[in-house]
Amino acid sequence: MKKVYIIHGYTGYPNKNWFPWLKSELEKIGIEVTVPAMPHTEAPQYSEWLSYLQSIVKNPDENTFFVGHSLGCAAILQYVNNLNPKTRIGGVVLVAGFSTPIHFIELNSFFEVPFDEEKIKKCSNKIVAINSDNDPHVPYTQAEKLAYSFGAELIKVHDGQHLNEKAGYKELPLVLEKIKEIMNV
Repeated sequence: MKKVYIIHGYTGYPNKNWFPWLKSELEKIGIEVTVPAMPHTEAPQYSEWLSYLQSIVKNPDENTFFVGHSLGCAAILQYVNNLNPKTRIGGVVLVAGFSTPIHFIELNSFFEVPFDEEKIKKCSNKIVAINSDNDPHVPYTQAEKLAYSFGAELIKVHDGQHLNEKAGYKELPLVLEKIKEIMNV
């Protein structure tokens, strides 16, 4: 069975943004969806988030998919970075993601362990990055860097801000379209 893990970001929660909508839409087509509450969301630490993801994502394989928002993207990339090199997951959709530090120094622990870009590419069948051209937190240059580093398909959303509820996104059909495309459903 195909499984999707939706990982929220810094100060995020499973019941915010477009996460409940995406979960509902995927469940309608028979996909198992988990939207975990990541630990200490107000003061996230790389090692704690990585351990938590490793505890909930058991036996990842080509039927395992991830969708991340903001810091959740870095957490997913670190999770894949720590997989056995022979493991292959189905794919990843990164929304408002970044793979190098941004202006929130409290998130820097997520970048202390360098990404093995080639390993992440080999472990993931497909990576898609969706970023806004006017995100107040994640400059679009971060999206370009991420796409280049990980061989991701990059999709630019005009005037989407941080692609979250505050920017008006309680639904994000583009994410649903891309994850379904990756899953071949």
